[in-house]
Amino acid sequence: MLPLLLLLLAPQGCGARYEPTWESLDSRPLPPWFDELKFGIFIHWGVFSVPAFGSEWFWWYWQKEKREPYVKFMETHYPPGFRYEDFGPLFTAEFFDANQWADILQASGAKYVVLTSKHHEGFTLWGSKYSWNWNAVNLGPKQDIVAALATAIRKRTDLRFGLYHSLFEWFNPLFLYDASNVFNTRQFPTAKSLPELYEIVTKYQPEILWSDGDGNAPDTYWNSTGFLAWLYNDSPVRDTVVTNDRWGAGSICKHGGYYTCSDRYNPGHLLPHKWENCMTIDKQSWGYRSNTKLSDYLTIEELVKQLVETVSCGGNLLMNIGPTHDGRIAIVFEERLRQMGFWLKINGEAIYGTKPWRTQNDTITSGVWYTFKPKDDVVYAVFLNWPVSGTLELGDPKTIVGETEVELIGHKGQLKWVSLGEKGMIVTLPQLTPNQLPCQWGWTLKLTNVN
Repeated sequence: MLPLLLLLLAPQGCGARYEPTWESLDSRPLPPWFDELKFGIFIHWGVFSVPAFGSEWFWWYWQKEKREPYVKFMETHYPPGFRYEDFGPLFTAEFFDANQWADILQASGAKYVVLTSKHHEGFTLWGSKYSWNWNAVNLGPKQDIVAALATAIRKRTDLRFGLYHSLFEWFNPLFLYDASNVFNTRQFPTAKSLPELYEIVTKYQPEILWSDGDGNAPDTYWNSTGFLAWLYNDSPVRDTVVTNDRWGAGSICKHGGYYTCSDRYNPGHLLPHKWENCMTIDKQSWGYRSNTKLSDYLTIEELVKQLVETVSCGGNLLMNIGPTHDGRIAIVFEERLRQMGFWLKINGEAIYGTKPWRTQNDTITSGVWYTFKPKDDVVYAVFLNWPVSGTLELGDPKTIVGETEVELIGHKGQLKWVSLGEKGMIVTLPQLTPNQLPCQWGWTLKLTNVN
């Protein structure tokens, strides 16, 4: 009777239970959906969106490092004695419309979204019990931003919902106390960080948990392995949740679910472990900056290049936007998102659900990147420059006489090609003017039955 009772009480997960050790946790297979979806949107939003100057690290650069541009900015625009905490009530979000955000995100072609639930400033975008009067319900927006966006995403889109959470907080007295004790005390993770993690997972059930900000403290200080064992074994999202690799000093690019390795990480070659390129449309900042120039933003051509290179090398792209303090997705960000969605509507079959091919980029023609669908025996060659000659030489696909077929996605009909034997093939592209091309920012050849 006792064994049967234990069986009934055991969590109904999809596999064996994981121990709170990296050896056990790292053995957990990454839920397949993450690799299949390929493309997500990061959203950095918080009190730092109020000064909207320099970086989302505004508080640190102004108060701790006392960088001259930040000090001068405050002296010029705010009265003496103004504190960072005084920005809180100014984080108004009066134009925040979760449904509108969800529609824009859906239009981007992204398949998941990661919202900053709390950055290093400690301000939570939900009414956390562990962040009294420094959260979006008690102050500023006076609403649960996380709940609003989670609901809109789940009702109006097919995106998976994820949350970013910073382990440490720059100026939290409990964290500073622990740091002064070389992390031999654990007041901050016990009273603040870990309870918040359990709270957001239980309340919002994110399918991505994007950890960050270890404060130079080891994973043992954060009890990361203990939390992840609960997340994988007993949490409401235990079967589908994916995590990254930022769970304490030394864990990045080594432990966790998928690897991020560094911000804007794009190795340009195939990696043996699933990874993600988290990067920003604004070249200099994750948070919104009101003093940007147009040249500070990546062009759609540059963003498509990032996506194609990343997916060809086995990674996912997490592309960041920074909303304004009043809750708007700035026009330049919306334009880039919709442009990416337009490109993916045509070329998405070369991105979603693909695998890396035996080679990632062409050995003869630069700007050509490959993806692969083994079940369909299809190789995709995404090329970022339309050749003036009207022909595209590919050095890697080996044709099969009487079987190989070539299409340009978005254009009807088969394309003519000539075999170069072991040296590849030459494809004759349609004789089209630029305005007649299916898209202006990158094109895809669909190669069937090639070796």
